[in-house]
Amino acid sequence: MKENGNIYDLINNYFDIGEDSISILEEQIDNDLQMEYFECSRNQEKTRSEQEIILDKDLIFDDSISVDKKKILLVQLASINNVVAYRTIEKYIRKPNIKLFEWACLALQESRVLIESKLLEENKVLITTGLGGKGNKLRYFIVFFTDDGSSFTGLQKDIIRSELNYAFKSIGAEVEDIIFEENFALVLSIVPIRVPVQNLFNRIIHECNEFGEFLFNDYIITNLKVLSVDEIREFLALNNIM
Repeated sequence: MKENGNIYDLINNYFDIGEDSISILEEQIDNDLQMEYFECSRNQEKTRSEQEIILDKDLIFDDSISVDKKKILLVQLASINNVVAYRTIEKYIRKPNIKLFEWACLALQESRVLIESKLLEENKVLITTGLGGKGNKLRYFIVFFTDDGSSFTGLQKDIIRSELNYAFKSIGAEVEDIIFEENFALVLSIVPIRVPVQNLFNRIIHECNEFGEFLFNDYIITNLKVLSVDEIREFLALNNIM
């Protein structure tokens, strides 16, 4: 589960845009739900006129309308360059059906990006991941392992905390949480999109190992979800690690 390179550079190679033209979905939304949303969005392209969509905008507040129908209505509202559509989704999010909150968040972000693109006459790119982000930063879940499968000592835990904080401070990254579970450390972090995350965490492991070669060189990193302890153990078993 390693991720290579710098996400900003990858996007810029395709779209030739500045960092200000990238929007990151902040909410942590299940990847399968995101896929369902964007598939629905593609299926609804140009199925109705802007006028028809606006005429039906208040149906999303109607309790007699099914969740599935409201999903389509929200996707349609997000598909048009119309401030009224954006404000309607924004209003809905303040008091949504709990089953539709994440769906409405995706719709609001898509609507915002579309309107900003048209208003500024430039391409805007929306980045969505399962773990979301903050500002120009993406959230990552990382798992470090002890080199020999033994439990972390108190000193080793302090070294990891110290090296993470030192490396992150210089690049504007943040440690949101760190948990030690026997022979592995679980880290939830926010990292700027311009930072090559593989290089960052390779360097952190190298610096930690200056104090006794106690970390395994391989690690898990993902921006899809926070893995459970059981999922981590299953990953280790499948890959014959420890």
